[in-house]
Amino acid sequence: MNQNLQQIKKAKAGDTDAFAELYREIYLDLYRFALYTLKNPADAEDAVSETVMDAFASIRRLRSEASFRAWIFRILSIKCKRRFSERGTLCEALPETLSDDSALYDYAEILDLRNQFFRLQDDERLIISMHIFAGYTSQEIAKILHKSAGTIRSRESRALKKLSMQLTS
Repeated sequence: MNQNLQQIKKAKAGDTDAFAELYREIYLDLYRFALYTLKNPADAEDAVSETVMDAFASIRRLRSEASFRAWIFRILSIKCKRRFSERGTLCEALPETLSDDSALYDYAEILDLRNQFFRLQDDERLIISMHIFAGYTSQEIAKILHKSAGTIRSRESRALKKLSMQLTS
């Protein structure tokens, strides 16, 4: 049995250190997913925190250790969907620490991509985030969002085309 599955078994048995280790391994992916879904760092942090608290409280009910990642991302997707109506718009300024032109150019490029991503509709961002950051297939996303897999593939394709068109114009 691999190390990760052993950690999950220990966490299910109440080992808080094992759960903390699992959290450390997955935190960055959870945060990226929430940030790109919600568009706001504070909302993303809150959603991840709530997710981790709920996951810790209910990990004993996790049926299969192998599905831990999908399980915790499902909790996070539900938290993000609930926050769509609560969130505000983030206006991000350039950090003062950028001094050379190449760093400024790189940051501007990343900021432009993020801004284009944030212009997508909520469901489009959620689908792309679930696919890219959480690694869900269109079938799995369809189950979570209660839509058909064809609808998910279609919306994802449209969203990616929008991003492509926005970045080339």
